[in-house]
Amino acid sequence: MSNFATSIDVRTLERGNKKDIIFEAFEKLNLDEKMELINDHDPRPLYQYFMSKVPEKFKWEYVEQGPEVWRIVITKK
Repeated sequence: MSNFATSIDVRTLERGNKKDIIFEAFEKLNLDEKMELINDHDPRPLYQYFMSKVPEKFKWEYVEQGPEVWRIVITKK
C-alpha cells in the first residue's frame, strides 16, 4: 500500500498531454495528499509550471534523481 493518492508514470503519457494530465491530477488532490511522478528525465520545466500556477500550494520532493529514473513526490499544501 502506497502513501500516494495517485502515481503517474509520465513515460507512458502522450507527449502533448503530459502537463495537463499531471496538473489535473494535482488539482484533484485533497490538502496534504501526495502524488508520485515517475519519469526518465528531470521534470524541471514541470516544476516551473507549478511555480507559475500554484506557488506556495505544493511541495516538490525528489526521491530518485536518475540517471535512468526520476521519482518526484508532490504534496498539495
